[in-house]
Amino acid sequence: MIGYCVKCRAKREMSGIKPVTLKNGKPATKGTCPACSTAIFRIGKA
Repeated sequence: MIGYCVKCRAKREMSGIKPVTLKNGKPATKGTCPACSTAIFRIGKA
């Protein structure tokens, strides 16, 4: 899944993807940037 890395300022393929659920019940995805290891968060299913 592709997400936007704020530190690199580029769209990157996320690694270590984990599905999470927001407080309002919507699905989201958490992962890390393979280039700089910064956390990437994206709303939507993996």
